[in-house]
Amino acid sequence: MYTKVEASFLRQTFWTSFGQYMSPVPSASGEKVNWINYKTGIKGIFFKMDADKSSAMVAVEIILADKVLQNEYFSIFTKFVKQFKEIAGAEWTMEKHYTNEYHQSLSRIFIEIKDVNIFNKNDWPAIISFLKKNVISLDAFWDEYKPAFETL
Repeated sequence: MYTKVEASFLRQTFWTSFGQYMSPVPSASGEKVNWINYKTGIKGIFFKMDADKSSAMVAVEIILADKVLQNEYFSIFTKFVKQFKEIAGAEWTMEKHYTNEYHQSLSRIFIEIKDVNIFNKNDWPAIISFLKKNVISLDAFWDEYKPAFETL
């Protein structure tokens, strides 16, 4: 078991390593991008990556006070589900209604792997590979279909 300080240090080291690994990778549009703090350019739509002691995840989270707009954004994703799955893969799960650990109601589209541990450096290559593959494919989808979200 790790102390809070040790756990925080390992998480920070992992995300710093991942950021350095991804730094030379351009976005689908060829631009430099901060993969860890990916800016979608649409208020309320976030790309999120997470890893903990049992899993790793990449997600699109739609969090808005205006639930009608949140549902409209989610509907756009579902409208393009075929294209999304062709670009990003079929393993993604879509949840129109989800409550996160902060008790926020949101919509999300996510993919995760189980049985990996951010605190085990031997798992880091598998976690990094998973995150890289999925955030790059998510970026490829976003590069092509973001204009549909800008119309709202």
